[in-house]
Amino acid sequence: MINNFCVGCRSEDSPFDLLMEGYEMKYMLLVYLDEQALSETEREHCYVESAELARDLHSRGNYLSAGPLHPVATATSVRVREGKRLVTDGPFAETREQLGGYYLIEARDLDEAMGIAERIPVARVGTIEIRPVLEISGLPTA
Repeated sequence: MINNFCVGCRSEDSPFDLLMEGYEMKYMLLVYLDEQALSETEREHCYVESAELARDLHSRGNYLSAGPLHPVATATSVRVREGKRLVTDGPFAETREQLGGYYLIEARDLDEAMGIAERIPVARVGTIEIRPVLEISGLPTA
């Protein structure tokens, strides 16, 4: 929520839409899938299709960044409790699908972000979570 307006909501005449008219929002598209869902050949083909999508998004002005992640077995989780760092091998939670990569895009609204998300090859076998990126002051720019 920003100023009591729902970020990413799709109400046609919401105050948020009127405020953000002409402004492109950043969306993080989180790519989840069961790591065993694709064969090595299918995975390589998915990388090719993903690179093609990234080039297309770049040509349209939507692309900011993207990248696949190494398998979840390479993950390390860090927590700080009572001032002490706790390190665990592996992901934070055991789930059926694992975070496999991401796209960072700019889009006019959630509808445009959903249209891009459905083009991500893994959407056919996994899940694409769309999250608006909250812009805060004080962060360095790329």
